[in-house]
Amino acid sequence: MARTDYSHHVSKHRSPSVRVLFVALGLIAFAIGIAGVFIPLLPTTPFMLLAAACFARASNRFYNWLLNTRAFGPTILEWREHRSIPYRIKLAAIAAMALTLTASIVLAVEPPWLQATLAACGVVLGIWLYRIPSRDTRAGARDASSPDPDSPG
Repeated sequence: MARTDYSHHVSKHRSPSVRVLFVALGLIAFAIGIAGVFIPLLPTTPFMLLAAACFARASNRFYNWLLNTRAFGPTILEWREHRSIPYRIKLAAIAAMALTLTASIVLAVEPPWLQATLAACGVVLGIWLYRIPSRDTRAGARDASSPDPDSPG
């Protein structure tokens, strides 16, 4: 796979010690984002965006490495260029969160107040995530029953 150079996005901080701090924060955000792949209610995408922002202030190498990953690069670029998340990723994240929360509520959590809290957090996070813009949906996708104005007849 050809690697793209995104160094033109990088605006390094003047201070070497601050750059080291940004790299450290970026690595921590990256690690938390990876954990978010496996832990319900811990989102991956915001931490990857934070890692990219930190690396963009500190290191061409780390920034290019992150943006050239197949798993995270396209989503980070979509956010950087358009402030949106691909619709497919958004729906997959909501579905995964719903499945893991449901399993947690049914199988692992006993107190009803905690079950309700988890369910409420899941609903709030799902709504928040769904409301983030997606460029790759048609304008009429929100209402599937409406006819397509571009279709003949």
